[in-house]
Amino acid sequence: MGRTENNDNAAFHLQLLSKVMDLNQFPMIKMVLERDVTGLEFKELLQLLSRLNDKYVMQQEEGLLDYSSLLIEFAGMLSEKLDPNATIYALKKEGYYPSLMKTFIKIIEEDERKYKRRRL
Repeated sequence: MGRTENNDNAAFHLQLLSKVMDLNQFPMIKMVLERDVTGLEFKELLQLLSRLNDKYVMQQEEGLLDYSSLLIEFAGMLSEKLDPNATIYALKKEGYYPSLMKTFIKIIEEDERKYKRRRL
């Protein structure tokens, strides 16, 4: 069996799985599949999240209240294939690092409110 045939089979199997699964319940998996994120890129994302979560916990223990620098680091280190905001919401829905994702979403939503007020 050649490499092309293996790729064709894998694509076919993914297509079948996507029909039996509600991928809306798994937005991060859906994004990974749709954006053709590689296994290495996904592993790097998980390592980034682990590192940022460790920093987040440490900053909380130190009494810091502004975690914008962590969000900026996340966005800067994220694969170009993934939109930072969409990725954060998808990760939150799937239960990855819930406290960190909740904090990121709070920052995003506060920034959106500020931006809307400036436009009025």
